Amino acid sequence: MKNFIAGKYISQGSFKSFQPEYINKAWQLESMELLTLLSQADRQLGRLDMYSEYIPNIDLFISMHVLKEATQSSKIEGTKTNIEEALMDKEDVSQEKRDDWEEVQNYIKALNSAIKNLEELPFSSRLIRQTHKILLQGVRGEYKQPGNFRTSQNWIGGATISDATFIPPVHTTVNDYMSDLEKFAHNEEIHFPELLKIALIHYQFETIHPFLDGNGRVGRLMITLYLVEKKILRKPILYLSDFFEKNRLLYYDNLMKVRQQNDIIQWMKFFLVGVIETAKKSIETFDGILKLQKEVDAKLQSLGARSNNAQVILEHLYQHPLIDATKAKEITKLSHPSVYKLLEELERLSILKEMTGGKRGRQYLFVDYVRLFK
Repeated sequence: MKNFIAGKYISQGSFKSFQPEYINKAWQLESMELLTLLSQADRQLGRLDMYSEYIPNIDLFISMHVLKEATQSSKIEGTKTNIEEALMDKEDVSQEKRDDWEEVQNYIKALNSAIKNLEELPFSSRLIRQTHKILLQGVRGEYKQPGNFRTSQNWIGGATISDATFIPPVHTTVNDYMSDLEKFAHNEEIHFPELLKIALIHYQFETIHPFLDGNGRVGRLMITLYLVEKKILRKPILYLSDFFEKNRLLYYDNLMKVRQQNDIIQWMKFFLVGVIETAKKSIETFDGILKLQKEVDAKLQSLGARSNNAQVILEHLYQHPLIDATKAKEITKLSHPSVYKLLEELERLSILKEMTGGKRGRQYLFVDYVRLFK
């Protein structure tokens, strides 16, 4: 982008904060390499979006995409909860892992709430603050002003501000910067590709760092919200945290390179490669789901009269692929002996795998399905 200036460092006495330039203005694109990547990203997103209509009951599978996004986005921040643990109830998670588990659960709640709120609220500071409030409710960041932009200085890296890797703008400017970001998101007089717009918005949000905690998770979550609000995707089926987590050093380096060298092109190329790779993987996952559905449906035919109840359990498993006898009884309305027999049959057919190894409190995992998201 021609003559892009990220901002400048301004002395605040004992430290220098980075004060970014406003982004709500017209931008010129000159990089053919960037335009080529943009074309590929648009094409892959179009292919992915087709699955919104192509797959019956696609909403069943979105919850697993959200679960994966929650574990990967939280992993970037240092939590260690994996998909299997995220599926468990709190009392089944070991004591030392519960804080991490709760942060992942909050991310799931925050993302689901934000997607629902998009029906009534635009992509905005208000939506972002509401989402942030849920994200930090009752977890490690609960005393860091959940749902409110910061009213004090923060920093990234380092034990103190004096050895920080990066110091965001002073808190008195946060509202102005967020207002500018929001205006840019909705400025229809500026003709700028939406994927590059959200790439720039994500960079700017992480640079403003408007909250005392949770900025990374909220910033990554915003990408999906933006794509859904702008109707680039009909359903929330693209999540970039897995790509960012696998390329964590590049993710942070490319963000810093914008601030230090005004190199917004490298960040945008990285972002578009993430969209392309993630869309391709999501398409592979949906293809895998369709194939698995056929295989499982064929196996269920061997259950005869019990196949209808087995199908009820499977519908639940596509949304939440870990189940116990109590839950199976609740959704099928069968007696305890019949439920145990049915779960044993599903295990015999290699659809479910018992995870505890015990005789009581047995938990069954839909292993092949979970594997598609790993």
